[in-house]
Amino acid sequence: MGITSAFFAATSGINSTSRALNEIGNNIANSQTVGYKSRSVSFGDLFGATIGGGGTTNSLVEGRGVRVLGIDPSFTQGSLQTTSNALDLAIDGNGFFQVNDPSGNTFYTRAGQFNVNSNGNLVNPAGLTLQGFQADANGNILGTVGDLVLTTTQQTGVATTEVEMSGNLDASESVVSFTTAQLLADPSNPAISQFSTGIRVFDSLGVGHDFTLYFSKTAANTWTYSVLGNASEVTVTAGNSNSTTGNALVAQGTLGFTTAGLLNSEGTTTYFNTGATGIDFSNGSVAAQAIAFDFGTSITTDSGSGTDGMLQQGANSVILTLGQDGFANGTLTGTSIGEDGTLTGRFTNGTTRDLGQVALTRFVNPDGLQPVGRNLFIQSADSGTPLVGAPNSGSFGKIFANTLEASNVDLGDELVNMITMQRSFQANSRIITTTNTLLGELVNLAQ
Repeated sequence: MGITSAFFAATSGINSTSRALNEIGNNIANSQTVGYKSRSVSFGDLFGATIGGGGTTNSLVEGRGVRVLGIDPSFTQGSLQTTSNALDLAIDGNGFFQVNDPSGNTFYTRAGQFNVNSNGNLVNPAGLTLQGFQADANGNILGTVGDLVLTTTQQTGVATTEVEMSGNLDASESVVSFTTAQLLADPSNPAISQFSTGIRVFDSLGVGHDFTLYFSKTAANTWTYSVLGNASEVTVTAGNSNSTTGNALVAQGTLGFTTAGLLNSEGTTTYFNTGATGIDFSNGSVAAQAIAFDFGTSITTDSGSGTDGMLQQGANSVILTLGQDGFANGTLTGTSIGEDGTLTGRFTNGTTRDLGQVALTRFVNPDGLQPVGRNLFIQSADSGTPLVGAPNSGSFGKIFANTLEASNVDLGDELVNMITMQRSFQANSRIITTTNTLLGELVNLAQ
């Protein structure tokens, strides 16, 4: 080839450095792109045929320049930046978000900018739906992977089955006696009850009803509790309601205490509906709703210590804890996402429920993923089979909400590389001009 081969070697150098400058420019352009992974060009030398020499060990091989062997992505972790969007997600560690288009095609990304579309799906800016493990109506995470959805999900009401409380009843109170009629007429009369507390319970339709528990010391170390409700909301047997006061006696029971003031026994609760089996709400809900009133683990009835519920000590009556297991119907008001990717919904009735779990995907060789633009990758033969799992488990990274992973482009490195490639481009260009001058000298020899 002679001197003209220098043209081709320099041209290959110009082409290769141009490709490298293109990738450097692309990296710099995407230095602020969420989840972007920088790319670098790998070069390889070119050699021609053997040209002379006295044997294989002394043969001469002519260099023919350089070529681009490949463009390699760098999946190093980008810095994490806090945002104000609760659905912005970042992966700290290994893994990719899996997103699907309407046709069911699967893509992978590290960019966690998500929002809710008109159908309630969690989608990225390109409209692709985030994939995750589904949850059933009770909030149990299932093994099925599908679209994560945040619709106007409602939490159906749950009927109250138990009321729990702890506190103290004044041991110094005097013993009182009363009739049902007296109780319904004036339950707050100190000659009838010495202490009371309110509790809101729910029927099978999720409707709330306000009850009041009145405590009356009816014998030494014995108290009677009477549960009164609104006569317009419950149905009771004759003689257990007062049309003037609107009071209705729905349940009644006794508490027995030891001489040390510990809860010794809990009598069977008596209900004042037809059949004495529960509470009848008059709004069409399930009839005979049995509500257990739990005052602690009594010594005789529950074989307990008698110290973890109601006591009869001191000179003050007080309720320390009070709760029940029912709740009203509620609508979704907000969400939160944990490090394990669990998506938890908050409802207007004060309850929470798991709505799903973000799924992560990892590859044996993530460098083999094929970029397709818009911060998306697709599987290739080089990447290997996708492995799906839960965040913060095994080799999968954690999920951080209100956070985005920034581009991993190092502007300082890119600017240095740009200068280096610029000098390489200039040097290869000079080889062409120099070779052209030498060829001109050869032409001039004939003159």
